[in-house]
Amino acid sequence: MKTVMIVDDANTVRIYHRALISSPSRQVEEAENGVEALEKAVGRNIDLFMVDVNMPKMDGYRLCQEIRRSDLLNQVPIIMISTEAASSDATRAYECGANFYMIKPVEGNQLNEVVSLMLGEV
Repeated sequence: MKTVMIVDDANTVRIYHRALISSPSRQVEEAENGVEALEKAVGRNIDLFMVDVNMPKMDGYRLCQEIRRSDLLNQVPIIMISTEAASSDATRAYECGANFYMIKPVEGNQLNEVVSLMLGEV
């Protein structure tokens, strides 16, 4: 069973993304911001982070940096999903450690393909 953590301050987005990626082989965890995501990740085996950019307390860029600095989490893939559509936003995400950058709203098939790739399911 693979565990995916969805990090987004919008409950509706978390529900939508959960519905898109849910499968019998995946467990989905949720967090409202970067601080909560890091707290929930301690002691858990997270296989993938799906991270929004604009969030209170700790934004997605900072969360990516913190994950990459962590001895326990630095190898976990990160998909950033944001409304920020400028190429500079994607560049910044990759510089912070993201493995993939997607623009909201995401299409279900495309998101599932990327999630499967990141989880090594294909």
